[in-house]
Amino acid sequence: MPLYHRSHRALSIGLALALTLPLPAWGGEQPGFDPIVVTGTRIERALPDTPAGVTVVDETTLREGRQGLQLDEALARVPGLFLQNRYNFAQGQRLSLRGFGARAPFGVRGIRIRVDGFPETLPDGQSQIDSVDLDTATRAEVLRGPSSVLYGNAGGGVVSVETADGRSHSGTSIRAQAGGDGFRKIAARSGGSQGSLDYHAGVSHLDFDGWREQSRVRKTLFNAKLGWEPAENQRLEAVVTVLELPQAEDPGGLNLNQVAADRRQATDTAKNLDAGQDVAQRRLGLTHRLGTGGGELVTRGFFTRRDFEQILPFGFPGVDNNVVAYQRDFFGGSSEYRDDLAIAGLQSRYTVGIEAQRQRDDRRRQGIDADGQRTALSERQQEQATVVAGFGQLDIALLPQLTASLGVRWDRLRLTIDDRLLDDGDDSGRREFTEASYSGGLVWRLTGDHRAYASVATAFESPSFTEFARPDGEAGFNPAIQPQESLNREIGLRNGFGGTLHYDLTLFSVRVDDEITPFQREGRSFFRNAGQTDRDGVEAMAIWRPMEQLDLTASYTYARLRFDRFEDTEGNDFSGNDLPGIPRQNAFVEAAWRVPGKGFAAIDAQFTGSRYAENANALHVAGYTLVNARAGIEHRLTETVTVELFAGVNNLLDRDYIANLRVNANEGRPLDQRGFFEPAPGRHFYAGVALRL
Repeated sequence: MPLYHRSHRALSIGLALALTLPLPAWGGEQPGFDPIVVTGTRIERALPDTPAGVTVVDETTLREGRQGLQLDEALARVPGLFLQNRYNFAQGQRLSLRGFGARAPFGVRGIRIRVDGFPETLPDGQSQIDSVDLDTATRAEVLRGPSSVLYGNAGGGVVSVETADGRSHSGTSIRAQAGGDGFRKIAARSGGSQGSLDYHAGVSHLDFDGWREQSRVRKTLFNAKLGWEPAENQRLEAVVTVLELPQAEDPGGLNLNQVAADRRQATDTAKNLDAGQDVAQRRLGLTHRLGTGGGELVTRGFFTRRDFEQILPFGFPGVDNNVVAYQRDFFGGSSEYRDDLAIAGLQSRYTVGIEAQRQRDDRRRQGIDADGQRTALSERQQEQATVVAGFGQLDIALLPQLTASLGVRWDRLRLTIDDRLLDDGDDSGRREFTEASYSGGLVWRLTGDHRAYASVATAFESPSFTEFARPDGEAGFNPAIQPQESLNREIGLRNGFGGTLHYDLTLFSVRVDDEITPFQREGRSFFRNAGQTDRDGVEAMAIWRPMEQLDLTASYTYARLRFDRFEDTEGNDFSGNDLPGIPRQNAFVEAAWRVPGKGFAAIDAQFTGSRYAENANALHVAGYTLVNARAGIEHRLTETVTVELFAGVNNLLDRDYIANLRVNANEGRPLDQRGFFEPAPGRHFYAGVALRL
């Protein structure tokens, strides 16, 4: 099968299906949207008054009738956000915003991930989102654009997830699902409050054989939140998250010939080595909120322990570096104060704060011999990353129609490696970076609910420990790689909520110096700096509610992401080429019909444009379109018991497409022998039942 499809025809079919969804009868209620407040920007603002590209996804969109495998199921509608890799849990969900994050061979880079105010992003810039609990999530905010001025060490943006508490989510529910390729999932949650105490807890278990060989995953996740309000202006909240991921197999990336022969196969290396990962993670977070007159002091502290082992799908028995393991302690705290004040008679709001975090990894690397036994250690070292930061933001009303926003952040980042395997010499080392980030924006209130905004911001990204690996095989830091620095400029136009139509339009231009870009040798990823890259594009989104039961949603992204100057160490000049792995165009359309207490039906179409697999732009992977549908009905059994039946179909048109593209894989080999591609399932169904008490 070819790697491309008749995407435009498929998109037309999806649009037609969406627009012909049966419309409910007019019920007499006037349609409209509820106001939305953005909290992930540190200063809380109404969405229309935020001088940046922001999309907020509510609880219904996050969970209604979905499988709940990965975040991309609900976030595909967000313009500027590109998501890959729903089905390979050993590599993790891959996210990129405006191209930031595309270089990550696994997990997330260039984007700050936060859950309930606590960081999932490490001081060195890496993120894993396997512990994000979709079954208790109530809201997700996606801030598109520089986040360094907000949270440090990232250029793409912020994804902030909130989970349920007992004040707003009481009662008990049980949900069970099953579907194709051995998909089975069960989840339960319960919450409530009594007096000054409230609680909410959820647990889920996923067992999924996967569509490809060597793709099984077993995952259990527990999330609990306990709140106490000893006084009217005070709240203490504890969050506990437990992740058990004892099996997440990795089928490896296929080359062109392997995809043509059998899309469901795993590589021989992945099967022979039984590639995959085993993860256990625990986190405890504490938040204290104290009202002080008109202001609020928020103090947080957290501790995360992660035990990790992964067998990488490269090499062969006897290679001494395809087993990676670490024990990680990640902990830190922050304190910030928010209040209103008057400056020269102008009404203002501000926040100031400090934070400190430390990441400590006891890391080792070894191989597997021909008998399947572990070889002697080839690497054993302790890696530590420490960041200390201070930040401040100010919103000031210059005129009744005009508000200015200013932000500044200072980061001191130190990364150290302590070599514990000294037989081949001491490869210990240290890198330190001091970075300042700035932002400035204006919001102009036009007629009615319409707003225009403009902003400028700087950002930085340091290489992570993984990206500091030396391609010559030696331990310690790669001395040739440096942080990347970016300058983001954007203008936007949006309207407020309350009417029947909400729209959001953003134009952006980003210049990045010393872009960090990946390459591979013998299956292992390494990184280097490109000279300069440019990112220019448009992001648009609209939601129309012509009647109370019907929402029509559409989003579109066009982004030209290219190397402005880049000549690699082999003398190849890639200047003017597109950044690999990112399509120039993405589009999403959805029609969703909801009758509260009765049921829902939704259909969507997602178009992904063409992209390149490597820096030379020699291998072009054409776009594709997916159509998905889901529906459910509710029935009240008693006054206190409700049952919901739901079902869905993904990839309704049974298209062949690539779920994950491993950019710049296996450099030095002919294109048709390089393992770029992880194919996705064809049409597949799932169904479930939920009982709410």
